[in-house]
Amino acid sequence: MGRLSTHVLDTVRGKPAAGVKVDLWRLGPDGGRTHVAAALTNADGRTDAPLLIGDTYATGGYEITFEIGPYFKAAGQGDTPPFLDVVPIRFHMTEPDGHYHVPLVCTPWSYSTYRGS
Repeated sequence: MGRLSTHVLDTVRGKPAAGVKVDLWRLGPDGGRTHVAAALTNADGRTDAPLLIGDTYATGGYEITFEIGPYFKAAGQGDTPPFLDVVPIRFHMTEPDGHYHVPLVCTPWSYSTYRGS
């Protein structure tokens, strides 16, 4: 069964980022976006459930947006206005039964991602 999951790590404090708003968008062939799911990260920096699983999972192009500006502001870190506010990550899922894990490793001024497992 295919699934898509994520988590957020705060590398300034060296711990999971709790309370980050995450939105998932499906990308259309015309470049438009359709909102698919929304979640907040928990104390472990993960969403409580996969963003897509089972019947909601489909291959195709997606974008996850992570609202890290409010997270770092609440933590008393970063600039006002924030250098990074909403971080978008666009990717494609091609495996019908694949497990895609798209994490965000971030600071108020930088981020990276990778395909995890």
